[in-house]
Amino acid sequence: MNNGNKAEPKRFPAASEDAQEAELETLEWIVSEAEAGERIDKFVTDSLQTETSRTQVQLWIKDGHVTVNGAAVKPNYKLAAGDAVHVAVPEPVDADVRPEPIPLHIVYEDADVIVVNKPRGLVVHPAPGHTSGTLVNALLYHCQDLSGINGVLRPGIVHRIDKDTSGLLMAAKNDQAHAGLAEQLKRHTVTRKYIALVHGNVAHDHGTIDAPIGRDAHDRKMYTVTDKNSKPAVTHFLVVERFGDYTLVELKLETGRTHQIRVHMKFIGHPLVGDPMYGRSKGLTMDGQALHAAVLGFEHPRTKEQLLFEAPLPDDMEHLLHVLRTS
Repeated sequence: MNNGNKAEPKRFPAASEDAQEAELETLEWIVSEAEAGERIDKFVTDSLQTETSRTQVQLWIKDGHVTVNGAAVKPNYKLAAGDAVHVAVPEPVDADVRPEPIPLHIVYEDADVIVVNKPRGLVVHPAPGHTSGTLVNALLYHCQDLSGINGVLRPGIVHRIDKDTSGLLMAAKNDQAHAGLAEQLKRHTVTRKYIALVHGNVAHDHGTIDAPIGRDAHDRKMYTVTDKNSKPAVTHFLVVERFGDYTLVELKLETGRTHQIRVHMKFIGHPLVGDPMYGRSKGLTMDGQALHAAVLGFEHPRTKEQLLFEAPLPDDMEHLLHVLRTS
């Protein structure tokens, strides 16, 4: 179930890639023939899987945090095929991330952990140049005591879900809790189940997609199944309900790669409804992919109690299901 593709950027160090919570401290890309001639500032901005602005990247270049073949360059430097682009992302120590009174749907909270049901459309954490209107801003307003392991821009964030994915997400309120939750994610002992509406009639009632994921050779903002410079990715699926041209599925993550569910479902020919990157332009649609993090379970990092939480489908997904059931 694999195909060849372009190299993914190298990352050093990588603290629990499975949890998707590792900081982008050092990145490296090799420029392809198709990318030759592109400006270095645009190349780096497009390559980062964050909301980092081009202006911020230009400042990094001027400060020497970005090099090409080991040498400093100017922001307008034109890349050549084979160039090695190295980015040492500086610590965001001067970032002004302020608490904001953004409503939160809190599912569980104690002195160590908070679990929220994130609405679709809400970004999880700020990025340099974009420090407001995120879940972190809301958490800082509500908690005022998040862990500091992931730095100024991601306080308390142990794992994340995409902006246009709704559902359950946990955050740590102190460093001890953060370390305990991150270790569980690394060991794959956290229960994460998603509900998705996908295109097509999924033939098998259940199955496993075991296919490594890496960067897409043709679009650095996207990921794909590939053998080259990829990381293992495993998704288990269970059919919940069929609607002819659409299927409702439950998906259980064994790993947690960026865009994993979206990439895996596209790979087997059943992309998510409404997915702007990996989906289809025809048929049912919605504002963002029809994907909801419905179940989250973990061991409490202090009490060792097993906790399990469920969040009902959001109204937009329920509406789609109503349309399918009554049509």
